Amino acid sequence: MTERKKRVDAFQAGQGEVFLISLKAGGSGLNLTAADYVIHLDPWWNPAVEDQASDRAHRIGQARPVTIYRLVTQHTIEQKILALHSQKRELADSLLEGGDIVARLDAAQLLALMRS
Repeated sequence: MTERKKRVDAFQAGQGEVFLISLKAGGSGLNLTAADYVIHLDPWWNPAVEDQASDRAHRIGQARPVTIYRLVTQHTIEQKILALHSQKRELADSLLEGGDIVARLDAAQLLALMRS
């Protein structure tokens, strides 16, 4: 058994109160159904990466509510990243719902979205 698996199993069994992982590790197949809270300290440019990491606590077997916090300081790049999250989610939602937001964007706006 790997050290990582031992630590995850110990946390799941209630032998720890805090389990710290990076966003990359959070997206690698961990299931942490013993978690009550997820705290993001460093937002990633792609909101789906954060969602996937948060979802590690929302797996089959989770019996308690899970609260997710995103800690962001005002006037920082992280605040700008969260604004970008909002724009990307709006665009994705519009595309998935068959909306016409793309039709309303000109070439310069589409290029700006791809560069951000």
